[in-house]
Amino acid sequence: MFKRVLVANRGEIAVRIVRACHDAGVEAVVAHSSRDRDSEAVRLSDASVQIGPPQSTKSYLNAAAIIEAAAQTDADAIHPGYGFLSENADFAAACAAAGITFIGPPAATMDLLGSKVSARSLVARADIPQLPGSMEPLEPAAAFDLASDIGFPVIVKASAGGGGLGMQVVDGPDDFGRTYRTTAATAGMLFGDCQVYVEKYLARARHVEVQVLCDAHGNAVHLGTRDCSVQRRYQKLIEESPAPGLDQALLDEMGAAACRGALLAGYVGAGTFEFLVDTDGRFYFLEVNCRVQVEHPITEMVTGLDIVQEQLRIAAGEPLRIRQSDVVTRGAAIECRINAEDPCREFAPAPGVVAEFIPAGGPFVRVDTHVRPGHAVPAEYDSLLAKLCVWAPDREGAIARMRRALGEFHLQGAGLSTTQTFLADVIDDPRFVRAEHDTSLAATVTTRPCCSSVR
Repeated sequence: MFKRVLVANRGEIAVRIVRACHDAGVEAVVAHSSRDRDSEAVRLSDASVQIGPPQSTKSYLNAAAIIEAAAQTDADAIHPGYGFLSENADFAAACAAAGITFIGPPAATMDLLGSKVSARSLVARADIPQLPGSMEPLEPAAAFDLASDIGFPVIVKASAGGGGLGMQVVDGPDDFGRTYRTTAATAGMLFGDCQVYVEKYLARARHVEVQVLCDAHGNAVHLGTRDCSVQRRYQKLIEESPAPGLDQALLDEMGAAACRGALLAGYVGAGTFEFLVDTDGRFYFLEVNCRVQVEHPITEMVTGLDIVQEQLRIAAGEPLRIRQSDVVTRGAAIECRINAEDPCREFAPAPGVVAEFIPAGGPFVRVDTHVRPGHAVPAEYDSLLAKLCVWAPDREGAIARMRRALGEFHLQGAGLSTTQTFLADVIDDPRFVRAEHDTSLAATVTTRPCCSSVR
């Protein structure tokens, strides 16, 4: 096991990694921007290093500064969390060149799966179902012909995209050319890669993902499924495990497919295979996330496994301690993302300063957060304030517990609005309660006028 790990991230995931390191008897050093010098992650760390100003491009995306910070503090490894450089193959390669372990998959694997086009080619070899679409980037004319063949609506996606960014739905042929060009331009601006591809769009679908763990010794297991169909602008708001309302045989088939694809890709570490499930109960590959997911706590709650500690062990070269037959999921868990956003203004960012913060509590309630009174929610970074998670023996109990926990959760601050009230409305929606929802649910939930947490 490592002696010291550099945490190259911020917010709640940095706090989560620091705690996992300490639980494993590993020292944690936090690399932070000047904006985050007084953050909760820094407070909990064994040491900290300022790597740049508030701008992400000069701090959390500055690979050279992060590697230098690891070298200065004699860190054995770097944990990138999620976002920022967590899925950057060049950064993983640079860590290896510097003799520092990157806690994630090998650079070559990340490069293969980071491109959605090459990932589609790989899963085809692994005999994993996927929606009709292009297996390589196409010129606009060829892409239009393909879209016409597979039938509208289609979705145009950035090959290097992620996090719900760089994709647009095209309902008919008249809009295709313009949308294709604007998506390519957006992809170039966001990801430095203008390549886009076309895929059949499912207007009504469930978004289901499978958590996998793979070691460097050829072993792979999956930890069951998560449903993350409650989204706004393709970004998740509520997740639950296991995915409800679907046949167990289908869930098992998705788990086996994820392990098959991971092994073929030479995956090492924790990762997530994402799928869409249509109204006929058929699943299709969507993408692979080569990192720990925001929603990993609910898988931990139903399996009893610490996924971040498993990342540390795998990166240190240890074989998996569990086989597939050892993985047993119990009960149901739900996660709600409390974001500093105003649902009344189409989820516009709503930063401010936290005056009061009282997290929900009670049996089987978990709050992953970096927030405390006096915390300034900056505009420079992701809007996630806290992940409110609950567990119960069954889904009905988990919904009831989440309803109670959302009612208890109290966050007040000047200028702050959060998604808290909106999340409560979704939890109460009959379609969600009956597990009859899909990715269109969030857009159809009526938002109450009073959606701010300020009291």
